[in-house]
Amino acid sequence: MKVSIDISMYPLNPDYKPPILDFIERLKSNTNVTIHENNMSTQVFGEYKEVMQIVQDEIERTSKEDSKVVFAMKLIPMDLS
Repeated sequence: MKVSIDISMYPLNPDYKPPILDFIERLKSNTNVTIHENNMSTQVFGEYKEVMQIVQDEIERTSKEDSKVVFAMKLIPMDLS
């Protein structure tokens, strides 16, 4: 099953840009998914299990680096890329 996930990340600290850019770059390093960015969110497209594992791993890594972060996600069970 194909999936589209829209992710917004909100670090709760004054220097919020570097963690967001790092998160996006780590997502983009995965060649099995398609990543689109805009000013409000990042979209991840691909096979459900692969996308979910990648997103899960990167959210966990980011949360371990900085526990003061909020993620808002929307999941659509089709590829909207």
